[in-house]
Amino acid sequence: MTVSLAELLTGRHPPLWGETDVTLEAYTEEIVAWGFPGMRVATARARRAALDGSLGRIIDTDLPELGVRVRNPGTTLRWLRGFAAATATTAAHDKIRDAATGGESERPAKTTTIAYRNALERLWILDDLDAWTPTHSHLHRLAGAPKHHLADPALAARLVGMDAGALLTGAGPGGIPRDGTFLGALFESLATLSVRVFAQGAEATVSHLRARGGERGVDLVVVRGDQRVVAVEVKLAEADGDADVRHLVWLRDRLGAELLDAIVVTTGPEAYRRADGIGVVPLALLGP
Repeated sequence: MTVSLAELLTGRHPPLWGETDVTLEAYTEEIVAWGFPGMRVATARARRAALDGSLGRIIDTDLPELGVRVRNPGTTLRWLRGFAAATATTAAHDKIRDAATGGESERPAKTTTIAYRNALERLWILDDLDAWTPTHSHLHRLAGAPKHHLADPALAARLVGMDAGALLTGAGPGGIPRDGTFLGALFESLATLSVRVFAQGAEATVSHLRARGGERGVDLVVVRGDQRVVAVEVKLAEADGDADVRHLVWLRDRLGAELLDAIVVTTGPEAYRRADGIGVVPLALLGP
């Protein structure tokens, strides 16, 4: 790791450097590998079995212990799959419900499904990213919906039944509109998990920004204690074109000095600053 989030939060625009040989295939393997230290050295088959066991325990034990009556474990599992399919989107509750109960003539009431969601949040299975609300009036018409993430992208991949090979083909679950591939969504989820961990060490918080209508958005907004921010876009590519940074440039124009820095997190090989000052940082080179 050669790029420090804490240093970006100083606003000094440090030079960015470093190279990595981590490939897209390696990032994809990391996505499905699960973050539990004890499973890092396990075989892929053992990790899949452990993930299945963990999901089964959530349905059979953890939810009932929180007072959630699981009448049909299969329906509960489909709900989890619906949340997994919505990874890195701001899909509305009804969209997730439809994805989870597709083909069923009777769908559960919203009050029932909210109980599931609240319990899964208490179990730290769902870990939504709140929308950023700036303290000043530079930005208008911002949407307030959270962006959906599970606690670990490996859970999402396992719930929809996709291994690394399937993800690399561009396949993904249906029912939830999204920009780009499901692998791109899971890579964003992996980056979000990493940035959240690094931000904690810097006493910062992490949100996302999205304008109503979806015409503008920034994947991650890291907020310092004085409410000045570092903006982060996540791209499943090397991200060297102007189109990849247009939302960061837009935000910089709106915030001025309140924007401490702006970077694109990528799967590319090299960290550097573009001529316009926007940073390009492979995820493997980003650290606390």
